[in-house]
Amino acid sequence: MSSRQENLLACMLRIRRVEESIARRYAEQEMRCPTHLCIGQEAIAVGVCNALLRTDKVFSNHRAHGHYLAKGGDLNAMIAELYGRAAGCCGGRGGSMHLIDLDAGFMGATPIVGGTVPIAVGSAWASRLKNSSDVTVVFFGDGCFEEGVMHESLNFAALHNLPIVFICENNSYSVYTPLRLRQPKRPIYRLAAAHGLVAAVGDGNDVDAVHELAKQSIAATRAGQGPQFLELNTFRWLEHCGPSFDHELNYRTAADIEAGLADCPIERCKAVMTKQDMNIQPVMEKLEKKILQEIEEAFAFSKRSPNPLPSMAAEKLYA
Repeated sequence: MSSRQENLLACMLRIRRVEESIARRYAEQEMRCPTHLCIGQEAIAVGVCNALLRTDKVFSNHRAHGHYLAKGGDLNAMIAELYGRAAGCCGGRGGSMHLIDLDAGFMGATPIVGGTVPIAVGSAWASRLKNSSDVTVVFFGDGCFEEGVMHESLNFAALHNLPIVFICENNSYSVYTPLRLRQPKRPIYRLAAAHGLVAAVGDGNDVDAVHELAKQSIAATRAGQGPQFLELNTFRWLEHCGPSFDHELNYRTAADIEAGLADCPIERCKAVMTKQDMNIQPVMEKLEKKILQEIEEAFAFSKRSPNPLPSMAAEKLYA
């Protein structure tokens, strides 16, 4: 069995089970922050981040859990952050949409649409000024192309030949509104190409395809070939914000939902491995047991962690 494929599968499964555990426990009303779960979109985070070095920098958005975990963020610190505990990766200040792990190169996430895009460009600009070989990657959704800062950032990155890879996770919806009602009919990646970037589109539910595209883009920008752009198409399983399915709202057709759920990145990965005559059943059983134990320990750690003290409120302020 390919160790690379097994690692990609394990990373996706870990993210899926973490997100499912958050969804199950959310009704307990102890995680008092909005959560945007990435179930169904795991292949993009895993395929991209597994092509990065630990010293490379990643920026994310409101749907950040998968990116954080795939880049090597600390699970205990992430769950503790959701519970608002002092042991959280932001000291309990930010919750689900404000994750950070500098040791892993996960530079931060914010809920503002497009908010981290110019910050990521600044990170790439800093790498250029320092003559560093580090690459910056920024994840964002299709809705970012309705924000002026997206276009300004692409322009600046292309103008200065910055070492950055832009990753558009196109799940076709901004909250409840489909892409066709928000933007003209044209491929998003061609907008990036028009700004002067090397741009491509790919299947965001095929973790092997994502990984290969990411490797090529990251290698190119690290070699000084300028900023790269990947549009990766996927499907968001759950509601925009929250732990539930919202199919009864009818903003997605039954056919769209059926097709989206059937195109599961984890099941597709398993099918490829099975077709290659790999016996994945014992691998899955081992992974499930290991991941479940890790998740249970993370929630236990978080619940016994202390709450932040009022005296800590002014810590970590720049001004």
